[in-house]
Amino acid sequence: MVSHAGSTQVSIDACDCLTALGDAASTCERLKKGEVALKPHPALENDSEPVPLALTGTLEPTTPPRWLKPSLELLKKAPDEPWGTAKYPVVISSSNFGIDQMLAAYTTGEERYHGSATPAHAVQTLAEACGWGPNRFIVSNACVSAQLAMIQAQRLLESSLAERVLVFSFDFLSPFVVGGFYALKILNSDFPQPYADRETGSIGLGDGAAFAVLSRNPAPYRIAAAACLSENFHMTANDSSGAGFRGVLAPLADSFPRQGVWVKGHGTGTLEAGRLEAEAVAWQLPDSPLVSWKGALGHTLGSCGLVELAIVLEAMRTGEVPGNVGAEPPYFTSNVHRENFSAKDFGGVVLLSSAFGGAQAAHLVTRD
Repeated sequence: MVSHAGSTQVSIDACDCLTALGDAASTCERLKKGEVALKPHPALENDSEPVPLALTGTLEPTTPPRWLKPSLELLKKAPDEPWGTAKYPVVISSSNFGIDQMLAAYTTGEERYHGSATPAHAVQTLAEACGWGPNRFIVSNACVSAQLAMIQAQRLLESSLAERVLVFSFDFLSPFVVGGFYALKILNSDFPQPYADRETGSIGLGDGAAFAVLSRNPAPYRIAAAACLSENFHMTANDSSGAGFRGVLAPLADSFPRQGVWVKGHGTGTLEAGRLEAEAVAWQLPDSPLVSWKGALGHTLGSCGLVELAIVLEAMRTGEVPGNVGAEPPYFTSNVHRENFSAKDFGGVVLLSSAFGGAQAAHLVTRD
């Protein structure tokens, strides 16, 4: 099933992020230098195998939740509007919300962890701290969460139900998240190398948060088209024909600018999904450079789509795009770009995300 949300072009009025390398400007500059924020950490408390994590603080749960303070600091950069009112709704996404608090409440029995232990309670904590009104939407669908949240915001604007929409996404690591990915055997002692054609695959995990303010007002950066798709193939594996990766790109084709596009892929470092994504991009966009930054930042989970959008906009603003960081050739396809390149040679960028269950999402962002 494919959904195409793009009948009205939507402007991106403001956008920023937080990663282990700093805000969008700092992260973009450090990616251009090839810096890798991932560092080895013990996978579990009693397990000595190190796994690659990019953290902004301690992994252990705290009260108040460790994601609250940096999220509030980041949200101070958003334009001042009556957020949460009818015409200025907030769309909030995450793949984990307060799962760190839920596990801590279960293992310790301490009531202090209950206040932010569910998605609704975590969002209520944010809303009370920010003074948001009741018009809030919660979106969670694993690693496509942030891009689905943006599509929800687009639809509110396209239907004239909102004047401006604040989209916010956050995912901070916890022992529950790290342990879960470790159990899948894809979070291992290898550092991730997105799109590298090698014998083993691996992903790293990273803290991430980001916001974007969308509107129908004129602005330099616009969402020209968007699409989402569910492969309906398997609970965890992708359709091995690559149909899902090709299918989510297809609806964007009519909106591609004449100057061409570059592609920020999902690119975690897993072998099969990386190969399928690289092959789909090479087949449909053979002249488009393909990059991933998860070899440096780790996979920021449900927030990756919005975190990487903020870095994309910074790359477009400065005119130079960070190459595929942390991964050495040979690559699955020849259009994976190791070196930095000029954003001015292209009319836009395609952002891709994919998730468990074969969920796919894509956005086309252009600049006037």
